[in-house]
Amino acid sequence: YGFYAGFDSDNSSGDFSEANHKVAEMLDLDPHQSNRSGKHNGETEIQENGIKRHRTSLPAPMFSRSDFSVWSILKKCIGLELSKITMPIVFNEPLSFLQRITEYMEHIYLINKACSHADPLERMQAVAAFAVSAVASQWERTGKPFNPLLGETYELTREDLGFRFISEQVSHHPPISAFYSEGLNKDFIFHGSIYPKLKFWGEAEPRGTITLELLKHNEAYTWTNPTCCVHNVIIGKLWLEQYGLVEIVNHSTGDKCVLNFKPCGLFGKELHRVEGYIQDKNRKKLCVIYGKWTECLWCTDPTTYETYKKNEKRGGEQKKLKPSEDVIKSENDEADDMPEVQDTVQFIPGSKLLWRINCRPPNSSQMYNFTSFAVSLNELEKGMEAILAPTDCRLRPDIRNMENGNMDVASKEKERLEEKQRAARKERAKDEVEWHTRWFHQGTNPYTGTSDWLYSGGYFDRNFSDCPDIY
Repeated sequence: YGFYAGFDSDNSSGDFSEANHKVAEMLDLDPHQSNRSGKHNGETEIQENGIKRHRTSLPAPMFSRSDFSVWSILKKCIGLELSKITMPIVFNEPLSFLQRITEYMEHIYLINKACSHADPLERMQAVAAFAVSAVASQWERTGKPFNPLLGETYELTREDLGFRFISEQVSHHPPISAFYSEGLNKDFIFHGSIYPKLKFWGEAEPRGTITLELLKHNEAYTWTNPTCCVHNVIIGKLWLEQYGLVEIVNHSTGDKCVLNFKPCGLFGKELHRVEGYIQDKNRKKLCVIYGKWTECLWCTDPTTYETYKKNEKRGGEQKKLKPSEDVIKSENDEADDMPEVQDTVQFIPGSKLLWRINCRPPNSSQMYNFTSFAVSLNELEKGMEAILAPTDCRLRPDIRNMENGNMDVASKEKERLEEKQRAARKERAKDEVEWHTRWFHQGTNPYTGTSDWLYSGGYFDRNFSDCPDIY
């Protein structure tokens, strides 16, 4: 989220577009290169079982950012407001922020797990794991997603995963993205709004409430994501950190999960670490949760955890977790589907595995460090254009051209879209016309009582006659 909040305002002057055009000269990409899966963009293979097989790579590989530095851009901007700086497209990844939000759904099996559990403690454990997994896809993703245009939307229906998802950019100043997802089996509703609050260069606090409703259990959980920070923006290798307290509240039982995303510290000892606990309405600790948001999450009972920590302070032996250990198979019924990866988390004997990050595809480093799920998000399947809203991210020409390796065209299209957005805003101001959102409305979260953006319904009726022309 850090890169999302700082740049490409519709106030930007566009004075630094020459840096964008320089990018294309430094690339050695064939814009006509086909998808490595053998399928051209827009075609989707259908397996024998009728399930769509989504693409496994992007149409063109990622370019190198090594010849560019943010500082080379910023030093030309001394004296300008931060919001008036346009960053070259070389620092982007070919996804809109609305698509980045959709990556919350990558580990939807955790929601399904929460729905299936009869015990409220196990449901909270699954929800906590889902909340952590939602930020895991950002690991090593230092590319900046495209800022959504006002009125931009994104929809995703995954019958194989059992959900559908819709999001809309409901405000540009401040930038606010609203989303709504529901289970195809009517078992859950997941919704929220995100408006990153830029605190200083490289750091963004993603304000906005996330709500998960488990309909079968008549339960609602709410939380807010941790702070995200991109380090070494001026010089050095970029790396991303998540830190801060995340409180997940079960509004039906009064149970609460408190997760501490620990800051890295001077010597990196706490890097990526997450520790916390689940307590009941009487503040009795029911279990302890520990792990890393980039790797895995475990839980154990408080007594075992305290005993282990005391032993650790005395210099007792610490057991390193190995993926082949029997504990994984015995404690987690998803073990056969878990990737074979080496964790660096100190394992406490008797712990239960709640979640482990998915392995990324072998060519992930050439694809902006995308996960397999992220690779599929901008896929434009055959016949999809006819049913998509004209505001859908997949139809954005700058993102589409960047994905295909046409960097110079992508840069020009990005500038054109931003200029079109500025012109539309000036026209509305001149005519004193207010912007009206299409699929969401501002209201009150029924569980927290705070301001929220709520889904108005009707999107999947596909009446797109009054959608704005933004592309």
